[in-house]
Amino acid sequence: MSDVSNPNPTPRRVVITGLGAITPLGLDTASTWEALIAGRSGIDTITKFAPGDLHTAIAGEVRGFDPSLYMDRKEARRLDPAIQYALAATKQAIADAGLNLAAETPARVGVIVGSALGGVTSTLEGAETVQNKGLRRVSAFLIPNMLVDSPGGKIAIEHNVHGINHAVVSACASGTAACGEAFEALRRGDADVMITGGTDATIVPEVVAGFEVMGALSKRNDDPHAASRPFDQGRDGFVIAEGAAILILEAEEHARARGAAIYAEVIGYGSCADAHHMVAPHESGRGAIGAMQMALDKGRAYGVQLHDIDYINAHGTSTPVNDRMETAAIKQFLGEHAYAVTLSGTKGMTGHLLGAAGALEALICAKVIQERIIPPTINLDDPDPACDLNYTPHQARPLDVKVALSNSFGFGGHNATLLLRRYQEA
Repeated sequence: MSDVSNPNPTPRRVVITGLGAITPLGLDTASTWEALIAGRSGIDTITKFAPGDLHTAIAGEVRGFDPSLYMDRKEARRLDPAIQYALAATKQAIADAGLNLAAETPARVGVIVGSALGGVTSTLEGAETVQNKGLRRVSAFLIPNMLVDSPGGKIAIEHNVHGINHAVVSACASGTAACGEAFEALRRGDADVMITGGTDATIVPEVVAGFEVMGALSKRNDDPHAASRPFDQGRDGFVIAEGAAILILEAEEHARARGAAIYAEVIGYGSCADAHHMVAPHESGRGAIGAMQMALDKGRAYGVQLHDIDYINAHGTSTPVNDRMETAAIKQFLGEHAYAVTLSGTKGMTGHLLGAAGALEALICAKVIQERIIPPTINLDDPDPACDLNYTPHQARPLDVKVALSNSFGFGGHNATLLLRRYQEA
């Protein structure tokens, strides 16, 4: 009798071959990585609008981005920043992978890009136009700009790829979930190449105000670089940020056939719900634990066990509740091994890119494995006693990481985890 519960007992291997990034730390992967290892913060006073009477006046803005380097100037004026960032990061990732899409079968190349809020800039501009000029004056580009699936759709159009194409929307877990779903598509044989990641451009008055009145944002306006401080006792909220991160994932045999350089191998993905509260995580961390366990269960098919995990890129938002919950969840999941694992909370430098955060942190894990060095958790001056793991405070640390876990937890109780390892030929 066949084992219907496991129809693919020898799943395809999936590798990462290309990286692209537009972030508050830099306009490509190299500059972003260099800033991370140096422990530099990309957080500063908001310049995209006047904060007025908001108590929060800081953010992780993308600075100096010129969309005309990646697309026609006229087209760029029509596209929401979230789409612009995704297109730019995609072109970087394709170039980094040395991928000639013209030589690929279009139906075997897919796109899955996540976002928390999609084209929110365009949506709000449309609402302002309606209020000030009337309904008939909205832009003909409003709908394609506001849709969350538009970055993925535009990427497919630009690169003539016809495969799997959809968006993932799960708040701050969107980027991780998008990468995970791309991994699953490759693993089960539905594609040979997947363009995946996340994008968000949410530094607009309404979004910042909405998060602030919830009490979610840091108000450390007098010292922006020190505002995001994961696991520190003085943390007072997250710092909103923007940008995009795109990864090229390939079936291993496809990557090897074309002689691609490989950053790392994706071996696990988990996704679970807290089913508890629209904004607060469950105090037990049950959804987070479930996502980590699911990722590890898939990793076991590739020979990886719990004690093999040696690095975790924590969700680490710098909010009082999240950082304590994540620490407790990791300790419950790993047991005593939790104290042997090295972690870092890179949102101390990047801020929180919302739907792009998890994709950027997957990119960071791939670089950690490749470069054998861990970025620090900056601003960890006075650790919360409830957060007692090794978070790599202040300075980067050389470490030969072989297996890395990346966590993302979002409003609505959405949790997603990716498991990566150093690639080795069978």
